[in-house]
Amino acid sequence: MESFWLAVTALGRDEVFIVVLALYTWLWNPGGGRRLGVVFALSYLVNSALKYGLNLGRPFTADPGLASEAARATAGGPGLPSGHAQMAATLWGGIAAQLRRPALWLVAGVIVALIAASRLALHVHYPSDVMVGLLLGVAFAVLAGRVAFAGTGTLRWAVPLGALVVAAFLPAGTPREYGAGLGLFAGFLFVRPDFLPPRDVAGRVIVGVLGLAVVFAVFFALGALPSAVKDLGLVRALRYAVLVLVAVEGVPLLLRRWLPRHAAAPERRAAEAVS
Repeated sequence: MESFWLAVTALGRDEVFIVVLALYTWLWNPGGGRRLGVVFALSYLVNSALKYGLNLGRPFTADPGLASEAARATAGGPGLPSGHAQMAATLWGGIAAQLRRPALWLVAGVIVALIAASRLALHVHYPSDVMVGLLLGVAFAVLAGRVAFAGTGTLRWAVPLGALVVAAFLPAGTPREYGAGLGLFAGFLFVRPDFLPPRDVAGRVIVGVLGLAVVFAVFFALGALPSAVKDLGLVRALRYAVLVLVAVEGVPLLLRRWLPRHAAAPERRAAEAVS
């Protein structure tokens, strides 16, 4: 049974979130994908601040035999709140909140519930860890369905630049999540998805396959940098900001045959998401 829960909990990995957020942005809702990306980054930063600020242990801290080695490998950092539960609720709940379709609410609820349950079944979180994570995730999901971020003017570059400046001054030894979160926030706030999703199945398949190939090629290439360099706060933030730029602006440029530019695309898709 543990193998089942390990497979379920893997749905809460960063790589899965990258895939879902990229496909959602390319194939369904470009403007909504940007807004969800900004909120996802904020949720990630809040989770990291609480987790490392509170520095509370996990169930296996006092009893190492409670969780298997494979289960413990899925648990990074302190316990409260559960990052898997919070980020899954933010992502899937945010998509459902933007598109507002009953079937999506059901799918999102099932996925989030399974991921949350896996953290308990694997004994890597206390129920309170998971509950707080879910509550925070739902709050950010609601925010993703309602908020609108400035798309032009000074805020486009000033706020992302400020996030990168903060990352540059992170003390040595700061958990990696802070740099990653600041980079995601800067990247998503800066990008402008001015393309329309493909309307046919073949186009969606081509964009999904080729787009993910490009994104993960960049992801692994940046991850191959020497540890002494890539673990610096600013470098880590830049890695994730560049990844967002490649996904939201680079891929549509490369695949413009299937992702045509449209000046009104972000506004139109945003209107469709809240209609």
